[in-house]
Amino acid sequence: MHKRAYGAAAITGVAALVLAGCGSSSDKTSFTTTASATASASESSDSTSASSSSTSAAAPAAVDEKNPARADADLVIWADADRAPILTKYAQQFAADNGVTVAVQIAAQTRQQFGDATKVGKGPDIVVGAHDWLGEMVQNGTVAPIQLDAATTAKFAPSAVAASKFNGQNYGVPFSVENIALVRNTDMVPDAPATLDDLLKAAKAAQAKDSKITTLLDQSVGKTGNAYYTYPWLSAYGGGIFGTTASGDYDPAKVIVNSAESLKGAEQLAAMGKQKVLSTNVGDDNSEALFTGGKAPFFITGPWSIPNVKKAGIKYGISSLPSLPGGDAMQPFLGVQLFYVSAKAKNAALAQDFVTQYVPTKEFQLAIFQAGGRPPALTEAYDEVAASDPDVKAWYEAGKDGKPMPNIPAMNSVWGPLGQAASDVIAGKAEAKARFDAAQKEIVAAIKKSS
Repeated sequence: MHKRAYGAAAITGVAALVLAGCGSSSDKTSFTTTASATASASESSDSTSASSSSTSAAAPAAVDEKNPARADADLVIWADADRAPILTKYAQQFAADNGVTVAVQIAAQTRQQFGDATKVGKGPDIVVGAHDWLGEMVQNGTVAPIQLDAATTAKFAPSAVAASKFNGQNYGVPFSVENIALVRNTDMVPDAPATLDDLLKAAKAAQAKDSKITTLLDQSVGKTGNAYYTYPWLSAYGGGIFGTTASGDYDPAKVIVNSAESLKGAEQLAAMGKQKVLSTNVGDDNSEALFTGGKAPFFITGPWSIPNVKKAGIKYGISSLPSLPGGDAMQPFLGVQLFYVSAKAKNAALAQDFVTQYVPTKEFQLAIFQAGGRPPALTEAYDEVAASDPDVKAWYEAGKDGKPMPNIPAMNSVWGPLGQAASDVIAGKAEAKARFDAAQKEIVAAIKKSS
């Protein structure tokens, strides 16, 4: 999803195309906008440029899952199915402006397919993916540094810039930021709770009025746990997963899963399990259905759930996660989506130009927002979207004090052990300290083995 063009003529061309793809700046954007609708809007906007470049960029085709390989084009971009249609429009413009061929392909298993194909010289020049892949990709030598000047870098949210770096070097151009927050059914609970005690009080009052409510706080736990949703409980007491280096980077040698601060969060999880507020019977497969089915007044989730919440006719509000007893507000991890340039790009100069000149524009980021529904990483684009879409502003406010998810390779050793520890504690199978001590040892051993 990163692109950059050559010369003044190219800049003029991309500006026209982006504005065409986005429509009027007064148009209301929302999380329900679909990729197909965005593509249609773009398609009707500039028939001249589309027709002039129609032979330069084919419609996005799927990457072969068994034998992933790049398309036959000068510049190849791999992206997800939601964003590929709008990217194709930009690819067509880039192709026309630069006299090259460009292809956008849809990768279903992007991370794995990119790694496999790149190792054998069949990968794309540009790939779109999550920031927490970064450390592993740098370690594997599959992505190249990207040079953004100070003025351009300053246009992005600081958290998005931080997520794009590894060992002090920038490797990506960000386009969206996402995080979890507290979503509530406003028919059941009109006001956002500031504290966990407020939340439980409101949830119990709602349950007393509505026997359909079975779950006071809907959060994905599951039998094997979910470390992504576990982290905020630890963060409220100053705990977490990794300590940091002097420069502020996550330090794989400082695992803090069983620190005194993290254990306070673990004990709170145990209390929630004992009070039957959280349950291992609620997982990724049924948590959304509980809320959309009117069986829970509160739901800890991200923007990906909102389309189905709207479809179910649920009136909802989005607010920051509550503070915990004796602690501060729970803070979510931030997930940042990036454009990466392959370290083995067939056309590295084209790829670098594509990502550093097209992506950091308000128009481009607005177009991508319409396709994916995540708050833009570019401040100017975010400000415009937030002014007309209260959901976007609410997600941002809920995550403004959050930290980017660790993008170091050691994080791969954390997900399973930490998730399972939280699940066991919530289920009452083990005491918090003993179980998190065990998780700490497992994580440290796994990191050492993989290093």
